[in-house]
Amino acid sequence: MKTLLTFLRKNVRDYGILIALIVIIVFFQNTTNGILLRPINITNLVLQNSYIVIMACGMLLVIVAGGIDLSVGSVAAFIGAVAAVFMVRYNMHWFLTIVLSLILGGLIGAFQGYWISYAKIPAFIVTLAGMLIFRGLTLVMLQGEAVGPFAVPFQRLSSGFIPDFFNYDGFHVTTVLIGVIFSVLIVVIDLINRSKQKKYGFEVLPFYLMVVKNLLIVGAVLGLCWLMASYKGLPTVMIILFVLIILYTFVTSQTVIGRRIYAMGGNVKAAMLSGVNTERLYFLTFVNMGVLAALAGLIVAARLNVATPKAGDGFELDVIAAVFIGGASATGGIGKIIGAVVGAFMIGVMNNGMSIMGIGIDWQQAIKGIVLLLAVLFDVYSKKKIQ
Repeated sequence: MKTLLTFLRKNVRDYGILIALIVIIVFFQNTTNGILLRPINITNLVLQNSYIVIMACGMLLVIVAGGIDLSVGSVAAFIGAVAAVFMVRYNMHWFLTIVLSLILGGLIGAFQGYWISYAKIPAFIVTLAGMLIFRGLTLVMLQGEAVGPFAVPFQRLSSGFIPDFFNYDGFHVTTVLIGVIFSVLIVVIDLINRSKQKKYGFEVLPFYLMVVKNLLIVGAVLGLCWLMASYKGLPTVMIILFVLIILYTFVTSQTVIGRRIYAMGGNVKAAMLSGVNTERLYFLTFVNMGVLAALAGLIVAARLNVATPKAGDGFELDVIAAVFIGGASATGGIGKIIGAVVGAFMIGVMNNGMSIMGIGIDWQQAIKGIVLLLAVLFDVYSKKKIQ
């Protein structure tokens, strides 16, 4: 028991947010009379928050590196507007539109990254300017009008579902099989990581606790897939989320560039003395953020089936809040992709649950602000405890 408490105390940043999410889900499940975890509501929850999860993956890298990006909502809106103009006014093919939009997102990230990394202008100022610039350009592109609708294949980017290869009436068998495969991968990867940590003498989770943790994770994955299989199955956008989460988790935890980003965020001078090209690395984090903001903008446009001047309003606040609530440090150098994803879904569950309960948007914003403040307060307090 003492070993368990010691381990949890050392890893409170990782497990605290997960426990908080479970508590929030249980609370809203009870207060909404079971509506929260109905299959159709879970599907809506995923579709409504997919863009936050996507941008949170990029924002985590920016914040870990010691920066901030206030322009992501405006960039997402601008890319959605550009895609709409390409497809509706110029009859461009939807696939070519997606490719060009992602490239444009990367160029926007490079534009902002240049001023931040090489001209040494603070990220807060550059991205605040970017927020105003691209919001204005969105209005210019759309000329104050909503532009749409789009081709059906483009709409499926957000509103489509993966096909069922078994055609079983009333139940999506393919979704359950994907859940089983994903669960096996989770357990295998965890066992491999545990073996590597023991080999190099790192502290590992007690075996019985590891078994309990994996049983809970596998149970949650299979339970979610079972619920969604009883509706329409997994949305296409969830597959995109799975791929991005796995990719960015691998990059941040298993690659040289990931370790360098954390080193730069922890101590930029030490990273420079170690031979890290901090300017180029910082620049690339903003290029990456631009591409993910573009992808989020495309998904929002596909879901609405129209590009509007107001699209993306407040996205940057939810994305930044998700990363900080998920355990990232406000001073850089600390944070995990899984934490950012959990933080994003925590905000999504809160928004969804409060909406079902009939709580107004004004109180929703106030409550999210309080949660964000508590998350940063927890970060500061935990650092003092460590010191």
